[in-house]
Amino acid sequence: MSQPVPSNTQSPSPLLSGAVPLVGRILLGVIFLISGIGKIAAPAAAIGYIASAGLPLPQVGLAIGIAVEVIGGILLIAGYHTRTVAGIFAAYCLATAALFHNNLADQNQFVHFFKNVAMAGGMLQIVAFGAGRLSLDAYRNR
Repeated sequence: MSQPVPSNTQSPSPLLSGAVPLVGRILLGVIFLISGIGKIAAPAAAIGYIASAGLPLPQVGLAIGIAVEVIGGILLIAGYHTRTVAGIFAAYCLATAALFHNNLADQNQFVHFFKNVAMAGGMLQIVAFGAGRLSLDAYRNR
C-alpha cells in the first residue's frame, strides 16, 4: 500500500523565495549579457560563425542574437516578464545547441550542446516557478 505524500503547508522561507531566485537569475542572465556584448564588440566574428553553420542571412541572425541576449539578459536579471523571457531563452538555448553545437563527436561541441540543454532546463524552472520575491514581476503584482 502506498503512503500518502505529505503536503508542504509552510510557505517558503524569505531566502528561498527572494535571494535564491535572484542569484539564480543573475547567474543565468550574465552569461547571455556577456555573449551579447561579445557579439556587439566583434560582429564580423559572430557573422562568420553564423555563416559557417550554414544559416541564411547571418546579419539578421546576429541582430536577433544580440537582441535576445542583451535585452533578455537584462530583463531576466531584473525579473521583468520573467516567465516569458525564460521561455524565449529555453527555446533559444535549444535552437543554438541544435544549430551550432551539433557535432557531438567533438568533445568541445558535446560540452557546449549539453550546457545549452542544461540552461534550457534552468529556464524552464523559471517558467514554472517564476522570478521570486525580489523581482520587478513581484513588485508589479503587489
